[in-house]
Amino acid sequence: LAAGMGVGQVLLLLSAACMAMPAKDPLLNICMDAKHHKTKPGPEGMLHDQCAPWKDNACCTANTSSEAHKDQSNLYNFNWNHCGLMPPKCKRHFIQDTCLYECSPNLGPWIDQADSSWRRERILHVPLCKEDCEEWWEDCKDYVTCKENWHKGWNWATGTNRCPWGSLCRPFSHVFPQPKDLCEKIWSNSYKYTTEHRGSGRCIQMWFDPAQGNPNVAVAKYYAWKKRSSPAWMENVTPEANKAACVLPWPVLVLLPLALVVLPEGAGGCGSCGWGSL
Repeated sequence: LAAGMGVGQVLLLLSAACMAMPAKDPLLNICMDAKHHKTKPGPEGMLHDQCAPWKDNACCTANTSSEAHKDQSNLYNFNWNHCGLMPPKCKRHFIQDTCLYECSPNLGPWIDQADSSWRRERILHVPLCKEDCEEWWEDCKDYVTCKENWHKGWNWATGTNRCPWGSLCRPFSHVFPQPKDLCEKIWSNSYKYTTEHRGSGRCIQMWFDPAQGNPNVAVAKYYAWKKRSSPAWMENVTPEANKAACVLPWPVLVLLPLALVVLPEGAGGCGSCGWGSL
């Protein structure tokens, strides 16, 4: 390090090193704190059937993926056939929905606090691709149900969900007149209907071809960036997270004493990097 190096050059060097090695993004590659989720995502070699696309990096276990495909699953004692037998073409969308919820490590930007006894976190307003929502509605429109919101209000007297007393079983197309109604209302706004298309990088796919890679990784990165850029995120970020966003790698720590020698007395540093805490 040349003795004559200017203060600006030293600060530029340290800032560049700081930005070159960012800390792990707290919104990416994470599992929510819920009933069956793993604490951290990782490979699962034996994920069952429609949950298989997540096997390389999953928040679910093999057992969870198997239970997701059963009519009477032990995951939540939930019965798809509460108004008669659900057709396979409809059921596959609900299985994909379950696999996405249980297995995906790419839902971090939409994780929200939950006030239920069985989970501490949930997803809220996940932007679902237009095709995923509309195909779900199209394949289920002739099935019947007695409820608009499947999260709450069931009769659990027998240990599994049954239609509330006095409710009538009606076609999906009556309970959910439009695809938007189905996707947004059935799970208490877990999803948000969008006009974005698969492959746009702006919407989450409920299912994908693993041979083509996981398209939801890029989508999560985009929305994580948007969330971090919003004033609300900056106001609510914890001091620890703010500090972690600019952790100095070891080469910078080696250069720091030399930089301090070069800097004239009283010169300021990179306040955003939190050097004062070193």
